Amino acid sequence: MSKPIYELVDELPTSGTTVMALNALDFVIPGQWQNLTGFTNTIKVVTGETDEAMIQAIGDRAVYLYNDESQGYQRAMWLYQTVDNAAGALGMAAMANKLGQDISFLGFLDNLTPKPEKAQSIDLCVKLVVELVAYCQINGIPGDSIGDFLAALGDYGGESLMRMVALICFDGLIPLGPHFIDKGLSTLGSLSPQELEGNQTFQGVSSLIPGGDAAGKLSFIGQSFDSVKGWMTNFVSSTGLTQDNALGNLQKFVQISADKLDYVGAFLDVSVKYYTHTGTQTLARRLIERAIAEL
Repeated sequence: MSKPIYELVDELPTSGTTVMALNALDFVIPGQWQNLTGFTNTIKVVTGETDEAMIQAIGDRAVYLYNDESQGYQRAMWLYQTVDNAAGALGMAAMANKLGQDISFLGFLDNLTPKPEKAQSIDLCVKLVVELVAYCQINGIPGDSIGDFLAALGDYGGESLMRMVALICFDGLIPLGPHFIDKGLSTLGSLSPQELEGNQTFQGVSSLIPGGDAAGKLSFIGQSFDSVKGWMTNFVSSTGLTQDNALGNLQKFVQISADKLDYVGAFLDVSVKYYTHTGTQTLARRLIERAIAEL
């Protein structure tokens, strides 16, 4: 275990690039995400409790549940944190790749780093699977329960829904354009297990992705992404999301250039840790809700 859950929630930032970037997406789901920070404060907001002794009891039970390794909470946290860190490494690689294209004497970098669009497409698909597997870990169901995850998506709200919005915008629409779903499926369709194994984001979380070997994991990622494409398509359509309005709202909070979209995806990978941030909030809420139900 890295840090206790109360420390992770207490350390959530109230400002900075990640918070600003998530606030920029409020126009998609107005008012549905609040940047809830601080462990005691989260208990008070989630439960409405004001009695200090009861707040302490809820906190103690939530910490106990998180520390119980037979539960999936710590593994879910590991997934959220690891996929953010791995994506950051991908962002650096993508940056290096673009430098290689723009500056001749760095051209050799093209041979060392993945093409941004292909790498970004894999990143998108792997991150979606991380959301699925983390959901299964939190809810104590088998990690390959695609149908259960798909059914739960309709009830997603708050920080969990914001995480999906960020996935669609920061890893789909902005770097890949309006056909990001097709690009993800197309990339997976032509990808070999060996290429998947070479992807840094996949390497980071591979141990918890169902499927056995690399070929099985690639099949599971493809099946998962294909199953969720309908939900993502309907969500983008029903909310009126476009690359322009996502980028336009992001520019109100973060200084980025609209004519450097290929750099923007890399910038977001390196600078915005939305999986860790909203994932910590999701885990805190679920632990607190379960704790009070068990007291």
